[in-house]
Amino acid sequence: MCCCDECGCGCYDAFCDSCCPCIPYDTRENIFYCGICLAVLAGAVLFAVLLAAYGFIRHVDVAVEDASLTRFALATSPVTAFAYNLSLTLTVRNRNWAMSIKNTAPLEADYSFDGQRFDRVRLADEGDVHPAGKTRVYHLASGADGAYVALGNAGVAEFARENATGTFQVEVALAGEVRYQAHLTKCKLAATCPLKLQLAPPGTPGVVFQRVKCKLAKPDKNC
Repeated sequence: MCCCDECGCGCYDAFCDSCCPCIPYDTRENIFYCGICLAVLAGAVLFAVLLAAYGFIRHVDVAVEDASLTRFALATSPVTAFAYNLSLTLTVRNRNWAMSIKNTAPLEADYSFDGQRFDRVRLADEGDVHPAGKTRVYHLASGADGAYVALGNAGVAEFARENATGTFQVEVALAGEVRYQAHLTKCKLAATCPLKLQLAPPGTPGVVFQRVKCKLAKPDKNC
């Protein structure tokens, strides 16, 4: 470092090849290395944010917010079949604040009684995208005059027992396959929602329904 007359009080610095203010060389060197440290720190913070956003999967929350059963009758001849009308409001919440979820298979809900399925309803198609942090609300209304169900003698007896009380145990099971944004692995989405539904035929007072949080199946190892 040497005095530079043409710069007045300036000093010539070979690093910048120009006349610089009279800042000691050690000070300028410290500023340079502090800048490098800040850049490294900013990179580390950015990496941590990206890791938190896309590195860890938070699985969905599934719940039945409302449900009503206005008809539930069993026919046993020529086969066991239900005549029923069931309506429910089901929600699926994407708990990830940055990652969207894409369906790699249709998302469906199965209705079953005493372990036997009697209907299946499609909620969303393959390719449907569930945005980050959003809750999807599905309003489902299903009914049939003769939905086949393989109950057997034990199932018929269980129906007779529940029919005597006017309260039926119906299970809603969600099934699908999804891929989380920035992940290559396809993950199964499965949840069960056990419902206790009091039969309320049209024209009778409505029954207050208590929200049911569905139980998610244990995720696969890579999910």
